[in-house]
Amino acid sequence: MNKTINRYLDAAVLYPELERYAARQAIQSIVDYGCRTACIRPCDIDIAAELCRDTSTDVCVVLGFPHGCGLSRVKTLEAQVYVDEGVDEIDMVVNYSFIRSARWDLVEEDIRAVSEVTRKQSTLLKVILETSELTIEQIKQATECAVAARADYVKTSTGFAGGGATVEAVQAMLEAADGRIEVKASGGIRDFSQAQTYIDLGATRLGVGYPAVAAICAGVPASEGAQGSDY
Repeated sequence: MNKTINRYLDAAVLYPELERYAARQAIQSIVDYGCRTACIRPCDIDIAAELCRDTSTDVCVVLGFPHGCGLSRVKTLEAQVYVDEGVDEIDMVVNYSFIRSARWDLVEEDIRAVSEVTRKQSTLLKVILETSELTIEQIKQATECAVAARADYVKTSTGFAGGGATVEAVQAMLEAADGRIEVKASGGIRDFSQAQTYIDLGATRLGVGYPAVAAICAGVPASEGAQGSDY
């Protein structure tokens, strides 16, 4: 196993149809590989908290997932519940309809609705932009909004829309971030080479589906590892 790549990985267990026993098995495998976080459905917080306790793997939960179009005040309530449950990190989907509408005031408000909760408890907040649905200029301006709203990361994708991370999108995020916020690449990263490409660009987290963890950590091509995740 590569000794460092696992610490970049937010390994996702997000399939909505996944049975509880299968979610438990997936989260345990993530812990066994020493990934940075297990990124999980809200309904699995209890399992993840149990399995991640006293390990090097933290619990990350998704919020407003996967479309991000809920009311901002509901996102605030959702964030407070997750913080109260003791999660370490939250990956929220921003309302990217607001981004496409150039309503930058609403984009910032949507993010701030969650960041005001997470910052009080030192819970890390990552903002999913769904970059496959945006232009490069929209990606850059949305990154500016995330900075202004005091999020900790901007992130490319849910993995449940039209596409995942691309070099072009990650470069745009990094350029706009200018060191003021960190960048997470996610969606379609299935082997070590792809993962290393985004790390070399400057991404400090990678969102990957749990079936891809073995191949990434072993440093083998995707064809030799597990398949089946678009996250």
